[in-house]
Amino acid sequence: MTTTIQPDPSAIGGVPTAPLALLPKPMRLYAARAKRLEFLAGHNQNLAPWLSFLTALTGLQARLAEELPRPAPIDPDRIRLARENRMPPIDRAPLAADPALHAVLDAVLDGAAALEMPEPARLALQAVIAAPLPDRHWLLENVLADRIPDDSVAPHLFAALAVQLHLSRLAATLPADQLVKIRTGICPSCGGRPATSSVVGMAELDGVRYAACACCQTQWNEVRLTCLCCGETGKISYRSVETEQATVRAEVCGDCESWVKVLYQNKNPSLEPIADDVASLGLDLMMKDQGLRRGGFNPFLAGY
Repeated sequence: MTTTIQPDPSAIGGVPTAPLALLPKPMRLYAARAKRLEFLAGHNQNLAPWLSFLTALTGLQARLAEELPRPAPIDPDRIRLARENRMPPIDRAPLAADPALHAVLDAVLDGAAALEMPEPARLALQAVIAAPLPDRHWLLENVLADRIPDDSVAPHLFAALAVQLHLSRLAATLPADQLVKIRTGICPSCGGRPATSSVVGMAELDGVRYAACACCQTQWNEVRLTCLCCGETGKISYRSVETEQATVRAEVCGDCESWVKVLYQNKNPSLEPIADDVASLGLDLMMKDQGLRRGGFNPFLAGY
């Protein structure tokens, strides 16, 4: 059943001043995500195999976040320059050729080789392991650009795991109070697109919305009832496959005909921006049937 929910005008104001960015704590973040994915796998029969596989991969990210050498922090001069010019301090463009990211990719590939996985995923993993440097560069470059070709989703999955891990560890070194808003729907740490946004339920920030970067895992404050794709506010509506009490909805923009999921953590604190995006795949399929463009980028949903 499809439910269309009109926005609540009271959501525009009446919330406390919120910090711009909530920086990731990678080991804790990936461990919590793995735990949530494991729970969701036990409660979603149709998606259980995929969610269980992602549980193992995210658990690998948590382990590597603890074991790998710490990345060199972003240069303070780079942070200052980025702030002065309203730019993200993490420059994605050169990272596809960065030896540090390739070292993380090697660690991900080595760790993934010991995991159980479907045969197509195993073949894709073996292909990435055997891939020459230019091919690996291409995989990383695509993920860093928030794009994954439909005809090569499986190998990009392993590149995405490495990009997430490396960028989140870089973002964790940033001074949150030195970040500035770039523009609507753009991560202030790395310039990436959001996977989803969440209306949080923390006591001091109850009702505030944070978008979640699909790559560096930074969460940043965004005004509610605002399209994260075009920044317009006039034609926002909400749709759900459940009822008006649904805790995962599609925020639809009538101006650009795109949508991004909103997770209502203030109603269900266990919701996780990436895990519950995957688990609510039914909403994606419903919106696709309606001819609307998904604005959120999540490597774990590439191909849908």
